[in-house]
Amino acid sequence: MIRAYIALGANLGDPAAQLRAGVDALANTAHTRVTACSRLWRTPAWGAQPQPDYLNAVIAADTALPPEALLDTLLAIERAHGRLRDGARYGPRTLDLDLLLYGAQHVDSAVLQVPHPQLALRAFVLLPLAELAPLLVIPGSNATVTELLAGVDTAGCVALGPLCPIVPPQQRA
Repeated sequence: MIRAYIALGANLGDPAAQLRAGVDALANTAHTRVTACSRLWRTPAWGAQPQPDYLNAVIAADTALPPEALLDTLLAIERAHGRLRDGARYGPRTLDLDLLLYGAQHVDSAVLQVPHPQLALRAFVLLPLAELAPLLVIPGSNATVTELLAGVDTAGCVALGPLCPIVPPQQRA
């Protein structure tokens, strides 16, 4: 089993319900076990067009799926929840699932790059990832999640309630 970190985001419909449905779908994926969930975070939308704020989160999952098969699963879950990939970047979404990390592996193929190429630039990824693995060194960066987080703008990002009943270790009583 490999520990993977997956980012979830949505800003259309009922984003909290969409993210929970995404976690449920991942939890029901063969050879994959969701082990931890961050809180939900409300974050400003990226992109040129006006759109609602996002809800974002990150989950940790142990999986026996190879990285490309895990990506295929994430894309299928997105489609099942109304995500249309029409080539537009940074637009509104019903559900967005991004494979951030796959163990300590580097993947650079025509369809997948891991670590996610924008991971170190995105507060909406680093904030929830820091809840799960603050001291994790991002492969290729020689920096921890906490160190990367210190270098991004977190203005407008607000922690909300839990995403799912799996509570990150530092939030347990």
